[in-house]
Amino acid sequence: MVLLLLLLQDLRTKTDDRLAIVAVALQDHIARNLNIENLSLWDPVRRCSSVQRKGKPVAGKDGKKATSVQNLPSLCLQVEKEEEEYVLGPHTQPLTLAQKLGLVEAPPIRLTTEEWEHVKARSVQEGDSVQPCVICREEFHLRPQVLLSCSHVFHRACLHAFERFSGKKCCPMCRREQYETRVIHDGARIYREKCAVRIQACWRGHVVRKWYKQMRERVPPKDKRLRRKFFEDKLQKVSDSFLRSCDTNVEDFLSALDRSVELSRTVFRQFEQQTISMMVEEDWEEIQQKALQRETLDCPICLAPLGHCRAEMGGGGWRARALLSCSHLFHLRCLESFEDFCWDGKLLCPLCRSAYQKRII
Repeated sequence: MVLLLLLLQDLRTKTDDRLAIVAVALQDHIARNLNIENLSLWDPVRRCSSVQRKGKPVAGKDGKKATSVQNLPSLCLQVEKEEEEYVLGPHTQPLTLAQKLGLVEAPPIRLTTEEWEHVKARSVQEGDSVQPCVICREEFHLRPQVLLSCSHVFHRACLHAFERFSGKKCCPMCRREQYETRVIHDGARIYREKCAVRIQACWRGHVVRKWYKQMRERVPPKDKRLRRKFFEDKLQKVSDSFLRSCDTNVEDFLSALDRSVELSRTVFRQFEQQTISMMVEEDWEEIQQKALQRETLDCPICLAPLGHCRAEMGGGGWRARALLSCSHLFHLRCLESFEDFCWDGKLLCPLCRSAYQKRII
């Protein structure tokens, strides 16, 4: 700018018209490159925006028309379709006066579709969309993503902020100027694929864990300790379910079981008494044979020999023996003492606890 001012001061003393045209052309080119307002001779972007503000809908930042409430159904249909890629910025870059005069090099020609495919293939090969954004160091996820003509990929908002901060259009990676920008959706597609894979992995893990848990509940392990614990847990579960299924109180249920057992014992005693009362001589002979087969030598009560010998205590007489209907042998006096000891009057065998009928032998 200082050089331009000095050049303008020299123009006051000189009469060369061509030099004045060159100075004005350079000033217009510098003003348009630096985005300085109210200095450029012709700004088609500002002119188009002012015309649209008068009566037409203003275009968005990406060059598309702004949507109204009436266009919401059509917008939803567009969102459901596959996301399309498009190039940002005007379709044709107008030349400045300096470029037309050949003072400044003209901007390069816009890339064709085939060239954009080549640039995107190179970006995919380098894996720029897989790696995080170089500016913010965050993953792309579903945020808008742009591809530059130099094959570098950034967040659209990050690139816009970098351009505002630097004051010029320059790639943050390779410092290439006058690049073209294309909106792509590779990062969003990769993020969706990762989410789908993660969801599938979680679901498969849930299915496998559920299957393994069911197998552990059904198939017992081979180790002895684990196998024992497995069956203990099974028995505990069965007992718990049985107790939960009981509508009555546990104490009442156990009392009913005790009454049933006592009633069964009473029935068996009555049956034994009836059987004993109908015993005959042949039955006693069979019981005696069974007692001899037992080869019982000592009385189970006093632990003294059962043989026919004189009593060491009490003097005189032989110690008689008592044969019970259950084929057990006792000393008669020992059995009588045991019967005197039974205070409830229920005569039961001291060994097998069954009702008996005795016979002296």
